[in-house]
This record gives sequence, structure tokens and C-alpha cells, in this order.
Amino acid sequence: MSEDATNKHKIVHVGIIGGAGYTGGELLRLLVHHPHVQISYVHSNSHTGSFIYEVHKDLLGDTDLRFTDQFNPDIDVLFLCVSHGDAQKFLNEHAVSESIRIIDLSQDFRLKINSTLGPRNFIYGLPELNKEQIQLAQNIANPGCFATCIQLGLFPLVSAGLLQSEVHIHATTGSTGAGQSLSSTSHFTWRNNNVSIYKGFEHQHIHEIRESLESVNPLKNEQLPPIHFIPERGDFTRGIFASLYTQSELSLAEAKQRYHDTYQDHPFTHISEKSISLKQVINTNKCIIHLEKHEDRLLITSIIDNLLKGASGQAVQNMNLLFGLDEDAGLKLKGVAF
Repeated sequence: MSEDATNKHKIVHVGIIGGAGYTGGELLRLLVHHPHVQISYVHSNSHTGSFIYEVHKDLLGDTDLRFTDQFNPDIDVLFLCVSHGDAQKFLNEHAVSESIRIIDLSQDFRLKINSTLGPRNFIYGLPELNKEQIQLAQNIANPGCFATCIQLGLFPLVSAGLLQSEVHIHATTGSTGAGQSLSSTSHFTWRNNNVSIYKGFEHQHIHEIRESLESVNPLKNEQLPPIHFIPERGDFTRGIFASLYTQSELSLAEAKQRYHDTYQDHPFTHISEKSISLKQVINTNKCIIHLEKHEDRLLITSIIDNLLKGASGQAVQNMNLLFGLDEDAGLKLKGVAF
């Protein structure tokens, strides 16, 4: 039997830690219908014994699984959908066999300085940058949502040594980007009809962005130009709309060709000839990019769904690559047009 035929019948046994939050819920929505996945258990300290559909109410009729507080080692891959700092804590407190592959959705292992825990080494899981490394990896550090959106906007320039001037970025994210725990800035009365800047120039994803882009910069003896990042809170629930601009000697036609060539073999990143809007990517694992040239400045617009391509969808994409499945398995999703 050929490898392709074998993969058509492959079943991946999955465990999920932290299944009650936004990323855990989104991961469940993808995996309950994935053709190659059997969900072995979903761990939650706060909802032990409850049906999953009692927390994620849209899953009524899709699964009769209950949340558990037990860790079962008899799985192929473990997803860590936990808060930052808790992934490393979980792995330190539980004897997880090295044969179990891990996909961590927190930021604990994204930077090289933090990418090793005991015998485990985590590969940065942005497929458009690291597909070959991901396919050979045992452990994946899933990228951040802002980092994914911005890196995909800059990668074609950096990888060709064509990013030579500082970059200015404004990126607006929906309320789900703040996680499920309530805060003063996630209440409806504050968020509705409102917009604000937070962590201007200091967002934690800037370190992740620079490090991974520097890894593909062919001009190894030259540092990347400064990247100035202003994150904003939007009055919508999901999605990231990022506008990036930098001086560039490329013509618009040359820039478009460079971006098309870079992403032609990647099923989820697309270049649009027309101006783009956020609803084009909501409920999909896509990143859509649009380019404009204004005098000597290249304007790059990049959009993703922060819970899918920016989190759980990309985690499933990474799982597919780890296990030799079709990269888009379980990710052919219905977008939201209106």
C-alpha cells in the first residue's frame, strides 16, 4: 500500500489540555470533524465532568465527550491550550512520554532561548517559514496571532533580502485576542463602539516577529531594520487587520510577483488584487495579503482570523504536517461573507 493510501486511513489520537477557553473551543470545533482525528480526552480543571457542549454550546449534537481532570498518556499528540507560563508548568508536573508530540499554543517555547525543555526541543510552527522543519519535528511552538499576521506580510521581502528600511505597523485585533477571562477592556460596555492602543511599541510578539524573520534573512551580517508596531483593540470579536508600510525600490508589479512566488505552494496564504476586508478571512485558516505602492512606499495589508490562522487553525495545520496528512485536512472551512 502506498504512503498516500496509508495516510487516507491514518487516525491520530489527540489529547487537549485547557479545552474550555477560546483556543480550546476553536480547536474542538475543528477536530470533532477532522477526518483523521479521534479525540481521546479534553482536560479542564474548572469544568471536570461537564459535557463539552455545556461549555461550548454550539457543539451540542457534535460530541458527547466530557471534560476530565485526568491526563491519559495513550495518545499521539497533545495540544496545550493554556495560559502563558502554564504550558511549561504542565510539562514539568506531568511525565509526558517523549513519543507524544506536543503542539503548544502558549508563548512559552516560541523564542529560541526558551525552546528547549529537558529532552524536548520546540520548532517554531509557522508553516510558510518552516514547513520542512515542522514535518520532521516532535514538538511545535504555535506562533502568536499578531506575529503570524505580520510575519506573513513581511516574509517575502525579508527572505529575499529586500527589507531595507524601517517598517511601520498598525494592527487591530478583536476581543477574543484577549482570552476568555474578563478584564476591564473586554466588557461589552467598554469595548462596544470603542477603539484603543495597547502596548504600543512594546507588544510581546515583536520579539517573536524579529527572531523568526531574522532566521530567514539571507543578509546574515546585517540586522533587520527597526519594526515599529502599534497594536489596537477593536470593537469586534475576532480577526486581525494589519497595515504595514516601508520604503521599497520594488515596483508594484515586482512586489506582487515576489509575494505570489513566495506563497504559491502554501494553501492558506493568498495575494488579492483588490483591496481586502476582514470578513474575507473570518472563520477560515487563510491569510490574505494586498499590496499597494505609494511613491516610494510599499503598503502591505494582511488579515487573518486570530482564533484560526492565528491560533487553533494553524495548530491543526501543524498537526497535519507532523503526521504526513494533507496540509488542509479538516481546515476546508466555510467563511463568513456577511
